[in-house]
Amino acid sequence: QVHLVESGGGVVQVGGSLRLSCSASGRTFSSIGMGWFRQAPGKEREFVAGISRDGGLTWYADSVKGRCTISRDNGKNTGTLQMNNLKPEDTAVYYCALPKRAHADPSADFDSWGQGTQVTVSS
Repeated sequence: QVHLVESGGGVVQVGGSLRLSCSASGRTFSSIGMGWFRQAPGKEREFVAGISRDGGLTWYADSVKGRCTISRDNGKNTGTLQMNNLKPEDTAVYYCALPKRAHADPSADFDSWGQGTQVTVSS
């Protein structure tokens, strides 16, 4: 059974940056992709970014493209989401998730989820 723990959330002003981390255990992290999702109050959960198992391919939602960078360290079983130039609409709970396959594109079936970390962007 996989266990995912996110960290790095917090309160930041508009234009600021945050670096979210995801620590994975209980599953062969390097054999599967990894993704980040977010859910704002009153809205559905949405895909933010994904990365393939070897880090060679990445996918981003249009809303964060150019402002966010997803990466991973298979040796440490960790993944990160660097977020820059944050906007109020980025306020949400951010979740780390693992798909059933090597790629973590928006169409992938994500079946393992962390508890989430709150990101609040204040104006």
